[in-house]
Amino acid sequence: MTIMVVLSVIDIALLIAGLAFYLFVVGSQLTRIATNLEECRDLVREIVGNAEPIIPGVEHINRTGGVVAGALPLLYGMAEGIVSGVTPRPEPPAEPVPARPAAGRRRSRLHDGVGYVPR
Repeated sequence: MTIMVVLSVIDIALLIAGLAFYLFVVGSQLTRIATNLEECRDLVREIVGNAEPIIPGVEHINRTGGVVAGALPLLYGMAEGIVSGVTPRPEPPAEPVPARPAAGRRRSRLHDGVGYVPR
């Protein structure tokens, strides 16, 4: 019975050591994540500080963009009218001429394949 008690104590000690190692690893990773998040927070504060002076300009740009976007359909219609008024009308196609061979009558090559030579 004493061997069973000793093995149980060793098993519990190994379990506690494994849990302590796991908690140490998780704690170090969480510390690294917290440090990175602090750096990100500082960067975001700096970006917000740099963006504050240009926010009114961005709002003005957005208003102007809305006016331009509202006028686009009218401008598009006017451009279509200009293009259709300037584009020349295509000329009607001429009467088709039958195709003629460039070198006169074609000679069949089947005669050469069988050895026949026409006179």
